[in-house]
Amino acid sequence: MQLDDTICYCFHVSKRKIVSHLRVHQPRRASQLSQCGGAGTGCGWCVSYLKRYFAEYEQQGAVTDDAITPDDYARERAAYIRAGKGTPASGAEPLPDELPD
Repeated sequence: MQLDDTICYCFHVSKRKIVSHLRVHQPRRASQLSQCGGAGTGCGWCVSYLKRYFAEYEQQGAVTDDAITPDDYARERAAYIRAGKGTPASGAEPLPDELPD
């Protein structure tokens, strides 16, 4: 995932916004990333990514690139939601038609 890729599909928050929020606001807890446009407060899919970004930033002062592609990220989120693990917020990006391979 690159900086301009979407991390929170429910509230359309990019990785760039999250990294900027970490740098500017220096949250003390990962849960405070929800103040970045509501990230992590919709279906919950992105919470594990937000926690990882917080930990990386806290330890290294930077966030590394994700090995996952944006398409795979979207498909995995769709599978997560279809499995009943979260409900997208109103106005969230629609799920892709395909399930992961």
